[in-house]
Amino acid sequence: MAKRTNDLGRDPVPQLLRRLALPAVTAQVVNALYNIVDRMYLGHMKPDGDLAITGVGVAFSIIMFISALSALVGMGGGSRAAIRTGEGRTDLAEEILGNCTMLSILISVVVMAVFLPLQRPMLLMMGASEDTIGYAVDYLTIYLCGTVFVQISLALNNFITTQGFSTTSMLTVVIGAAVNIVLDPIFIFGMDMGVQGAALATIIAQAVSAVWVICFLTGKRTGLKIRAKYLRLRPRVLLPVVSIGVSPFIMQSTESLVNIAFNASLLRYGGDRYVGAMTICSSIMQVLTMIFQGLAQGAQPIVGYNYGAGQLDRVRKTFRLLITSGIVYAVAGWLLVELFPHAFVAMFNDKPELVEAAVWALRIYLACFFMLGVQFSCQQTFVALGQAKVSLFLALLRKIILLIPLIYILPRVLTGNQVFAVYLAEPVADFLASTTTGLIFAWQFPRILRQRERELGKT
Repeated sequence: MAKRTNDLGRDPVPQLLRRLALPAVTAQVVNALYNIVDRMYLGHMKPDGDLAITGVGVAFSIIMFISALSALVGMGGGSRAAIRTGEGRTDLAEEILGNCTMLSILISVVVMAVFLPLQRPMLLMMGASEDTIGYAVDYLTIYLCGTVFVQISLALNNFITTQGFSTTSMLTVVIGAAVNIVLDPIFIFGMDMGVQGAALATIIAQAVSAVWVICFLTGKRTGLKIRAKYLRLRPRVLLPVVSIGVSPFIMQSTESLVNIAFNASLLRYGGDRYVGAMTICSSIMQVLTMIFQGLAQGAQPIVGYNYGAGQLDRVRKTFRLLITSGIVYAVAGWLLVELFPHAFVAMFNDKPELVEAAVWALRIYLACFFMLGVQFSCQQTFVALGQAKVSLFLALLRKIILLIPLIYILPRVLTGNQVFAVYLAEPVADFLASTTTGLIFAWQFPRILRQRERELGKT
């Protein structure tokens, strides 16, 4: 196997986590910019930037689901490959990579076949109005045609990270985002393509990222290569991948369902202005939570490799550093948003009515953000350890079991201000889910490690 930039089994854990997490955090934030930069430019279009950003925000419900499918393949496959590599089974890790490559392509074909003919009625159901549906359809049609690039770049990049090539995986999204940032103003304003130009810039950028990933995973530096003999789909390989990947898939795909619930409720109780404010709030939340994803992505190969290799003290140390970093960041992010909401909102739109609504909504929406460090650290550690059932439950808890019902229940209870009640659902769910996740982790984590010690014949 090629020499790793980082030795997952021997390098000091603090330095290793820093070297892996910093590029991963950068990559996650830059990845979020693919769609958020679009919304920033579109929000400042004249004269109807507010309607454009609202329409694209509704379309983002489907885009989040497409991205979640890449997590099903990439994070599930990356976790399994890290454990196999730690066990010294490179051949099995490469078989996982080959199967995940073909599965990504198959998913892309199915997504286009299903969503292209149904997008208009789906978008109307998800919160688009007659004033915003045109923008939503224009953006989503082009985006769907480039689904294969999205799946390959997002899913397979995990196999670069899981080998310890954190800088290379970071460059996957940095290069693509740079292309997107350059092309957006050219297509949107210079060529007067509007939302279609924004979508085209995004897809071209994802295509560049996909080519970068494929070139690396078929090149000389990688330890795990895409090999033709492993490209045939095999259930015995993919079922364990999906069982692990279903947790991060649900965590991300439920964002799509949550977005639908929020937009439909806000359109009913407050109209397009509050749907637009929700687009801004969710965009800011997306960037902030990507930091958590980056920290967890940096820790995942360390936890998975050392768990597979039986070096459990390094697993414990990695988790302690992960949760400490997550809590510190969560508190800092929460303070910045609560103290300076105007600075965040102004990046997306300058119309006084929308800015006022978004600033008010943002303070409510992120009121319990400071607790999410516990939620993400514990949840993603379960994923890295291959604990499919508990990670699946925790993924369902925050969004499906708690948040979506609260979006519909609270406005019926707080009838005096139903728009406020809709936004309040997010912090209530965050508080309950983070508390529950922390308690379950404190109970299960020691038991998992003791079980692994018994498997290894240790006392």
